[in-house]
Amino acid sequence: MTMTTTFTSCVRAILVACVATICSPLYVSPAHSQTVVVMVNGEPLTDFDIEQRSKLDFLTAHKQPARQDIINQLIDEKLKIKEAKKFGVDPSGSDIDESYGQMAGRMRINPDQLTKSLESQGIRPDTLKSRIRADMVWTALVRGRYKERLQVGERDVNRQIKAQGGDDTQKADAFEYKMQPIVLIVPKGAPPASFESRQKEAETLRARLQSCDEANSYFKSMPNAAIREAVVKTSADIPPVLRKVLDDTPIGHLTPPEVTKQGVEMVVLCDRKPTTVDTPIRKEIREKIYAQKYEATSKAYLDEIRKAAMIEYSK
Repeated sequence: MTMTTTFTSCVRAILVACVATICSPLYVSPAHSQTVVVMVNGEPLTDFDIEQRSKLDFLTAHKQPARQDIINQLIDEKLKIKEAKKFGVDPSGSDIDESYGQMAGRMRINPDQLTKSLESQGIRPDTLKSRIRADMVWTALVRGRYKERLQVGERDVNRQIKAQGGDDTQKADAFEYKMQPIVLIVPKGAPPASFESRQKEAETLRARLQSCDEANSYFKSMPNAAIREAVVKTSADIPPVLRKVLDDTPIGHLTPPEVTKQGVEMVVLCDRKPTTVDTPIRKEIREKIYAQKYEATSKAYLDEIRKAAMIEYSK
């Protein structure tokens, strides 16, 4: 399962704000208040729950959230989790832990370090895990129940392209690339001179090799080098910078060498042909339309279950 884009952005903010030794801890009350503030379908929402989520939101947004906004957020999450359970969407604790660990990995830290960073701010890891659970189940539920409604047809894409002044049949710059990654290995800890030597070697090979067959024959027998299996990507799948490199590379030739942690890497371009599968602009528009449909569907669904819910505030 995956989390929403919005939450991913918040997590990245944690990395910026929450480097363990430079974050100054927020105030943590000596006693956890368990005063019930609101009952949601018989489930209590306490002052402590609100306090914890307020700290997490402050950490990610860098501003103090309104108390009622936090309450509404927590009410919605309880409703999402309960609704998801009705349809059998109920991730296990290990699923949540795995997602928590993946989040830590994207921050280039391990789960224990993420936990310590949160705790240094007076935030329990379960506070973040609760939010992860709600996002996971709701995304899966909405996409599962409303799969047909969320589909983006070519007419939708063409209509949007026309609205932007484009030609709905335009397929310019749409190519399918067949390529094989190559690496000239440089041992870890090798001096800069080793990289320079391999770069010169790579440039010599670029001038010499003129087909994928030659590249396979050469690199499969070359010491401290590797050529990987061919992969096929379209223009829509490749970043603009790499597209430019591939478009400037003759078929059968190698791309300019690039120094990486493994050594000196290149790509041999085996084929490049026009395709009508997709273009970068069409893919971008399709993803934007999907996000809009998802947002509208999600909001309508949540409004529906909110109206049917029993939400009782304490006096």
